[in-house]
Amino acid sequence: VQLQASGGGLVQAGGSLRLSCEASARTNNYAPMAWFRQAPGKEREFVSVIDTWNGNTYYADSVKGRFTMSRDKAKNTVYLEMNSLKPEDTAVYYCATRNGRIITSSMNRAEQYPYWGQGTLVTVSS
Repeated sequence: VQLQASGGGLVQAGGSLRLSCEASARTNNYAPMAWFRQAPGKEREFVSVIDTWNGNTYYADSVKGRFTMSRDKAKNTVYLEMNSLKPEDTAVYYCATRNGRIITSSMNRAEQYPYWGQGTLVTVSS
């Protein structure tokens, strides 16, 4: 599985961006798709995940209410709509997926996802 993330860029605080992640193939019909991010000098952190079984989405507290994840099944693509961006949202954003169903108890752990995109840089200026 290859993942291609896009949509990053430079935006002012309070602005919006939409990231996309296209999968070259489906791991299976119900593989979760996740977004993580890594800021300079910091560890990679969970942002959001969508359970493709039922469409449920889960978010890190830091982005809840500002970010929205969605999917287009026909295009094997997921999106991350980011609103009210803050300078602390500046990071390289990665999409990731795994084989098999989502494991909700560990869905926010990077090691659960063996397939990663190349990342797209989001820079939020103050």
